[in-house]
Amino acid sequence: MGLFRKGNDGPFISKKDLTMHWDVEDPFMFVSHHTDDYPQGNAQMAPPLRQISGRNLGRDYQVRFGFRMYNGKVVPGFPKHAHWGYETLTLPMLGWIDHFDSTGSNGRYGFGDVQWVSAPAMFQHSEMYPLVNQDSRNPNDITQIFINLPLEEKNIEEPSVNTVWKENIPIIESVKSRTMVICGEYGWKSIYSPSTHTWAKKENSVRILRTDLEAGGSFVLDPAPEGVNRNVYLLNGKGVTILGEPVKEYCKVKIDPTKEVEIKTSDVPAVVWVLEGKPIGQKMASFGPITLSSEQEVRESLNVLRRTEFESWPWDLVDKANPVDSGRFLRRADGTVEVPPEK
Repeated sequence: MGLFRKGNDGPFISKKDLTMHWDVEDPFMFVSHHTDDYPQGNAQMAPPLRQISGRNLGRDYQVRFGFRMYNGKVVPGFPKHAHWGYETLTLPMLGWIDHFDSTGSNGRYGFGDVQWVSAPAMFQHSEMYPLVNQDSRNPNDITQIFINLPLEEKNIEEPSVNTVWKENIPIIESVKSRTMVICGEYGWKSIYSPSTHTWAKKENSVRILRTDLEAGGSFVLDPAPEGVNRNVYLLNGKGVTILGEPVKEYCKVKIDPTKEVEIKTSDVPAVVWVLEGKPIGQKMASFGPITLSSEQEVRESLNVLRRTEFESWPWDLVDKANPVDSGRFLRRADGTVEVPPEK
C-alpha cells in the first residue's frame, strides 16, 4: 500500500486542475462539463442573429455574450456525429437537449434527466440545445461522461438509447447535502446503466455520484473495493476540505478507494462529482470518435464511416430540433413513446 502514502499531494494520490474536459482514468475515457448562459430564443430556438454574427459557426468554443455555439450553426449544440466503441452518459442539470440518432429514435430531456447511449459499433446522433424559453434566458449546465466497453463487447450491432427520467434517479439527502446516485450504490439506494452493452454494472464497481453541498454541509463517501480507480472532482466551492485537506475549486483528486472520505464545505456551497470503477485494463486504439482493438481496425472503421455516414442518417437535417412545445419524451424507431412518470 506504499502507493497511497501521504506525499506532496497530502492525503491524495494525485491532484490536478480542472478544465472543461476532465482528466479521467479507466474505465472512463472522457468527461466534458460546460455551462452556458444562453439568451432567450427566437422562433428557431436559436440565439438572436446579432449575438452569433462574427463567430466561427460550426466550431465556436469561445465564450461570447455568455455562451458558445459549439458545432451548431442555428441551434447551439452538436449536429450529427459518430460514436463507436463506448457508452456515454449525459446529464443536463439545466437546459434541454434534443436527441436524434441513426436508429431512428429521437427525444427531448433535461433538468436532471440522464441519457445513456451505448454504441458498440457505428452509431450517429445529434445533440442540440434548443432555446425553448422565448421570454427569458436559457442557461444550461451539461456533463457528459464516456465509459469504455471491453473488446468482447465492441462491434456488436446493438446500439441502445435510454433515458432515466429525473423522477427515477435515486436521491440521498442529509443535513445540507443532496446526492444524485447516477450509477452504482450509495447509502441504501442503487441504479446501474440500462444499456444492452455496458461496463457500468455492479460487478465492475462503477459508481457515479453528484453531490450538492450547502454552506457548512458535509458528505461521506464510503469505501470501495481495492483496485478500483476513484477520482473526486470539485467544481465550485471555496473553503472545501477533503480528508481534512483544503482543496481549491475546479480540482480533481485521486484517492485510495479503500478509505472512507469526508468532504466538508465552509461558508459557500459546493458541487462534487465522484467517478469510480474497476479498470477494463485492455490495450485499445482510438482516433476521433472511434475506440477499438487496434490502429488497423480503427482505420478500417473510419473508412466505413466516411462511406456510409450520410446513408445511415434517417433525418432530413443533421442539426434537427424538436418543436418548441415538445416536452420530455423518447420516441423509438418503432413508434413507441416513453415519457416521465406522473408525479
